[in-house]
Amino acid sequence: MNNNPIEVSNSKDLVKGFGEVIEYMDVKSPNDFSNGFIYLAKSRRSIRGFKDKDVTKEQLMRLIEAAQSAPSGGNCQPWHFYVIKDKKLQAEIKEKSCHQDWILTASAFIVVCTDAERSASRYGDRGKNLYSIQDTAAAIQNILLCAKSMGLGTTWCGAFDEEKLSEVLNLPKEYRPVGLIPVGYPAEDSYPPQNRRPVDEIVTFIE
Repeated sequence: MNNNPIEVSNSKDLVKGFGEVIEYMDVKSPNDFSNGFIYLAKSRRSIRGFKDKDVTKEQLMRLIEAAQSAPSGGNCQPWHFYVIKDKKLQAEIKEKSCHQDWILTASAFIVVCTDAERSASRYGDRGKNLYSIQDTAAAIQNILLCAKSMGLGTTWCGAFDEEKLSEVLNLPKEYRPVGLIPVGYPAEDSYPPQNRRPVDEIVTFIE
């Protein structure tokens, strides 16, 4: 006997049933679920406005520890993180590379770089061109979710001039900046739900 809340008889029904379960979930409180993870995943938002409130070095280091814990191909860990609190440097990044005024409301920036040669040394071109990007993406997602759990807001920014950002930060030639994450306390207390594609459009079960 199937003890799941929704009984299914085939793959299509399984997808539909799973979607109904997800839609039924109430994510207003992290206490609604035993481990709180689904709350973080479903309530995280891209924040584009922050309060004038400092994020401490200790808090930022917690985010880096979360990033450090991300999986990576062959455990190559092809990443380096620049944590920027200097306001003059933030302004220079905005003027020369990112061109988005709202990022200057953030307390700190985290620039995530990939060191693709670390992956290439083990996996060749596939490591350089794919695994190193996948690995840094996993690290970025850890930062976003950890920040949410701490009451902080973030946005994963990819729209910036890589060459100019590398020049501003004087990055070593082996580092490629792949993500810019403004971090701060959200200016608003709540944000509207995000529109998501239905589950039955994004998954195929093969049984």
